[in-house]
Amino acid sequence: MQKNEPPLDKGVLPWLGHALEFGKDAAKFLARMKDKHGDIFTVCVAGHYVTVLLDPNSYDAVLNDVTSLDFKHIRSQLLQRIFSLVLPSIKPEAERKLMERHFQGLSLSKLNNTMNTHLQWLLLSDQRGCDATEWREDGLFSFCYSLVFRAGYLTLFEGKDNAATVYTEFRKFDDLLAKLARRSINRVENKVASSSREQLWELLSPSWLSGGSGPSSWQRNYCHLLQEEGVDAEMQKRALLLQLWTTQCNAGPAAFWLLGFLLTHPEAMEAVKSEIRDLTLQDISLQTPVFDSVLSETLRLTAAVMINREVVQGKILHMANGQEYHLRQGDRVCLFPFLSPQMDPEIHQDPQIFKYDRFLNEDMTVKDTFYKNEKRLKWYTMPWGAGKNMCVGKEFAVATIKQFVFLVLTHLDLVMCDPEAKLPPVNPSRYGFGMLQPDGDMQIRYRLKRTQHEM
Repeated sequence: MQKNEPPLDKGVLPWLGHALEFGKDAAKFLARMKDKHGDIFTVCVAGHYVTVLLDPNSYDAVLNDVTSLDFKHIRSQLLQRIFSLVLPSIKPEAERKLMERHFQGLSLSKLNNTMNTHLQWLLLSDQRGCDATEWREDGLFSFCYSLVFRAGYLTLFEGKDNAATVYTEFRKFDDLLAKLARRSINRVENKVASSSREQLWELLSPSWLSGGSGPSSWQRNYCHLLQEEGVDAEMQKRALLLQLWTTQCNAGPAAFWLLGFLLTHPEAMEAVKSEIRDLTLQDISLQTPVFDSVLSETLRLTAAVMINREVVQGKILHMANGQEYHLRQGDRVCLFPFLSPQMDPEIHQDPQIFKYDRFLNEDMTVKDTFYKNEKRLKWYTMPWGAGKNMCVGKEFAVATIKQFVFLVLTHLDLVMCDPEAKLPPVNPSRYGFGMLQPDGDMQIRYRLKRTQHEM
């Protein structure tokens, strides 16, 4: 080890190092390493040396370096492991540009309108045939994920009559995704994942992929981009499953946590209901500071992306505190914003506690001034990643979550089956894969309101 390399912690197992602990609960493991070594350290994980940086004031030194650090190889490995997908010639920049064209600007308002239509139709059609006064029971996670996923699928994909089937298969596949990524999947689980993956390839395959005609859409333009880069029809079909997961894996779980926090924090529920009582669905994109703070606080507590880079040439990392560390070629660098800034007690007081007004100033403006080591932070919460990892569909996801929660609160009476119930704990294997998911569910009862806005 060179003199100016970060502290190295190999673990006791040769080659494996800390892989088992990392995969079981990355947040708990990395918090322990942070207590032991500070804001930067290197760990051995399944043959890789990973330098973990947990100082948000220094993140830009990693995010802005496109010369010494690269994520293409890591991405390719994950696509192969999870989706059996090989896209050797695709440039992430070209793909990102295409997605920006379809998920931002003018296209965004059209998507939001279509999503709103599908959310309303599904929410109300699921109640049809029921006595308006009849209570129904469900798990909150199941309720949110199913509705938001199906609406998103109908909005973005061209299969109109198989949304429920796609959702069922997707959940089986998604439940095993972290194990696929870490190669910790057993034979029985691998059989389930492979079967669901193959069924989803067929369910998602549009008629025009095999020569039919159809309207222009982001889906068609994406496949056209792949075709231009020499990707065959089979891999195009597999790539649609990647896009299904990318577009649908976060909004449903986020809606679950948001509604769960509201149900278990009556003062937050009352504050949101009071704010939206006289608003229309169109208003909520403009004037909901309390609702926005609740969403920001929900994401702070439950969004757990990891930003990974491979060191393709040796680099001196300049930290915000003036220290310098040598990063070795062939090693990896990992940022884990969930630990810092999001759960860092130096930045957010009582970080484990849900505070609905954490991101509100007294004058009801957005609070965006947070500090660490007396330096104002650029990154004080990072649920959508950052830099080249910033989620292209961020605005669409935010609009979807807010639309869904607004519709639920204005159209349904929603209560916990057990008024004393607590939110289930997170599934610790999901750290690093976007929105966390619960380990278990919370039972709810709901029915249609007699009149809308009866809150």
